[in-house]
Amino acid sequence: MIKVALTGANGIIGSKIIKTILKQEDMEVVAAIGSPNTPLEGMDIGGVTGVGNIGVHVNGAQRLAEVLKERKPDVLIDFTIANAAVDIIRTSADCGVNLVVGTTGIKDDQLIEIKKSIQENKIKAVISPNMAVGVNVFFKIVGTLANILNDFDIEIIETHHNHKVDAPSGTALKAYEIIAEVLGRNKDETCAYGRQGMVRARNTEEIGIHAVRGGDIVGDHTLLFSGEGERIEIVHRAHSRQSFVTGVIKAVRYVVGAPEGKISDMGDVMGVK
Repeated sequence: MIKVALTGANGIIGSKIIKTILKQEDMEVVAAIGSPNTPLEGMDIGGVTGVGNIGVHVNGAQRLAEVLKERKPDVLIDFTIANAAVDIIRTSADCGVNLVVGTTGIKDDQLIEIKKSIQENKIKAVISPNMAVGVNVFFKIVGTLANILNDFDIEIIETHHNHKVDAPSGTALKAYEIIAEVLGRNKDETCAYGRQGMVRARNTEEIGIHAVRGGDIVGDHTLLFSGEGERIEIVHRAHSRQSFVTGVIKAVRYVVGAPEGKISDMGDVMGVK
């Protein structure tokens, strides 16, 4: 039985993860962590998420290390915000708990700190900007097309709900990084974040990223490859957040047997690298 702890346990994704874990025969929820000093502290997370009491109480993030040492989970799942995730990952690593992280907006300097904690504590980790199975197939296709259509203009358009706090999305940035690597371009110099005013003739090395926010859109990503007289569009649409949760469950099963001290991603989980 895989023992699972969750941070952001009472959030939209966290609640869905708990409900899904409860349906698995090889997993159980042993710890639920909310925001620091959450008013939900002491409440049963099953009751909070509407599935009925399961005997696991919500604890504030300020007690994370204490709870991990007491409950001894095999894996901690983190869906919070980038600044909180760094401390959560460090604490989890110090406690010897493996990680599945779907939090987006993590910056390069934060990722360096995260890698150091994982390597020093020799824990196992899966970190991905998007856990959806289809998105990670999308990443594979994008890399293949970029290699073939290396003289086409490339644009990335992402659309999300109006509560998403980071832009562009982690998924759009990951797609950009894949393309830049395939094409041998400097990822810090060839990205154009939207355009405004009198735009000069397009730089052939440039890759555009555009963020759209509105309503309750779960997540759409479009890769546009434009050539002379033709174009190819690759589109992934998430109809439900359950698509992310399905990937999380796969990642939890994978991470317990993953290499120590290494950050794996969903490409590793799915074997599509």
